[in-house]
Amino acid sequence: MALRGKHLLGIEDLSVQDIELILSTARSFKEISTRPIKKVPTLRGKSVINLFYEPSTRTRSSFELAAKRLSADAVNFNVSTSSVTKGESLIDTGRNLQAMNPDIIIIRHNIAGAPHLLARHCKGCCVINAGDGMHEHPTQALLDAMTILEHKGRLDGLKVVIIGDITHSRVARSNALLLKKMKSQLWVCGPPTLIPMEFEQYGARVCYDVQEAVSDADVIMILRTQRERQSEVFYPSTKEYSKRWGLNKQRMAWTKPDVIVMHPGPINRGVELDPDLADGEYSVILEQVSNGVAVRMAVLYLLLGASEES
Repeated sequence: MALRGKHLLGIEDLSVQDIELILSTARSFKEISTRPIKKVPTLRGKSVINLFYEPSTRTRSSFELAAKRLSADAVNFNVSTSSVTKGESLIDTGRNLQAMNPDIIIIRHNIAGAPHLLARHCKGCCVINAGDGMHEHPTQALLDAMTILEHKGRLDGLKVVIIGDITHSRVARSNALLLKKMKSQLWVCGPPTLIPMEFEQYGARVCYDVQEAVSDADVIMILRTQRERQSEVFYPSTKEYSKRWGLNKQRMAWTKPDVIVMHPGPINRGVELDPDLADGEYSVILEQVSNGVAVRMAVLYLLLGASEES
């Protein structure tokens, strides 16, 4: 069985069955990354282009590894040394890349909706959204869900708390959409200036007090403050932010003993998250990174290989 759609542009487009299919496929692929020879011939002959207009460590590397572990050919498009620097538009860049007959283009862009625009103009290949502006980051939400399931065995009914810069976070939006579909109890917490009212439409409980938010939490997801997307001042100072909304050992006493702490990265240590917690017993941050490869292998397979096998 393959994904119903030709592209993966957002969690909003996925059904509960789609999400469950991706996660179950990812679980089956995870074992490949533990083998001495980390490669299977599933997508041999397929080609994947990473088109990243924004910096990335985890997402870009894991998409590249995912493609190579499925035996696809992966090409990293370097925007800084391309004709984009000469003024070439996204549509023209996409059309030129499509003329080379890739099977998938994976795009990260600073403008919301860029993957949707690319998908409309590149009809000969699949498009995957690897993060568009402040809109969505679907594969991050999927790998987060996989990590939660590995530790909790379910998503339904769990209290999941997202703390930090909610306004500028595509990770928060994709997670909110996924967790709502999977019937989790979502809470969001942070400075009032960094929590948009739209999250109440996702069924999230909005609060501004960290103790209230993390009390009896099953999962705590920490987000950094995205200064690169902020055009104005949203809180007094970094020190004040850390004091009021940063997660530290003292605040962990308010949570459940088996709570897990997550972060999509990169981490601003000592600001939103205490270094001891980032590396401590509650942290599953590196597990998120490992699961990112498995989830992206699953997405590539379901968009390409599975449809041919069915």
